[in-house]
This record gives sequence, structure tokens and C-alpha cells, in this order.
Amino acid sequence: MPDDLDAPRRGGDVVAPGDTIPPHNPMCYGCGPRSPHGLHLSMTAGEGVTATGELLVEPRFEGGPGVIHGGILASVFDESMGLGLMLMGLTAVTVVLDIDYARPVPIGTRLRLDARVLGTRRRQVYAEATATVLGADGAAGEPVAGAHGLFVIVDPHAHFGPTRDLGQKV
Repeated sequence: MPDDLDAPRRGGDVVAPGDTIPPHNPMCYGCGPRSPHGLHLSMTAGEGVTATGELLVEPRFEGGPGVIHGGILASVFDESMGLGLMLMGLTAVTVVLDIDYARPVPIGTRLRLDARVLGTRRRQVYAEATATVLGADGAAGEPVAGAHGLFVIVDPHAHFGPTRDLGQKV
């Protein structure tokens, strides 16, 4: 990550801290409420350019016996950071996603997700996220994984224009 990042700034027309960040696309695998097999991840806006959420590790997310598939957790991190980026009022897409899987996450675990934008440099946006196990009392325990992401700001009409309606037609 570059040393000369500009501080992230919250956009003027975005949800307030404590409010749910709306899905950017109803058919999105990560956050879309209409995605039939999606994660349906919901994140809440925090102060500044931060977001938090929870995910129940369901049996359908299983990879190795009894644990979450690493690709599912990668999708969770990508989406949690992406929803956090929306607090800047920008559209950005993932360029690099780097994940540190610290330990296996058993099926049935409830995870707390914390994402924050670290800064920007021209069209590049840097973010990070962590996943921690939530206990039965709701208290966060040990981190089980962390991620860093590099995103690039795009013009949504130019970037998604040709494909915008494909998911609803297939």
C-alpha cells in the first residue's frame, strides 16, 4: 500500500451511521436480496468510511468437512469492503483481494465483519476488513481472517452499460 494516500472522505448523499448500506444491485451475489443463491450480506454504516455486519456460516457455505469454503469467505470480504466503499459515494470494482486465513471457521459460526477504507490515490481505493467469531453473548472473539483490497473507481454507465441487464435476462 502506498504511503501517500489521501484520507477517505464520506460522500454527501450516503446513508447515515447506524443505517443499513443499500445493495448496489438487487441481483448481486454478495448483497443482492434477489440473488437466489447469494450471501445476502447486509452491512451497517459506521463513523467515517467504515461498515460492520454479521454472517451466519450456513451449511451451504461448506468447503472442507465442517468449515467454510475459502472462496465464500473471499466473497464476504470483497462484498464487505465494496459496501464500505459505497459510503464514499463512488462506484469501484475489485482489482486485488489479499486474504490471510488465520484459522478454520466452523459451520454454524456467527462472524462479525468490520470493513474500512484506508485511503485513496487517484482512481485507486485501498480498504481492509476483518472477520471475528461472535460468541453466544454477542461478544467478538478472536479474528479468524483478514483482508486487504485494492479497488479502482469506474464510471458505472461505461463499465456496466453493456451487461447491466444480463442477469435478469438469463
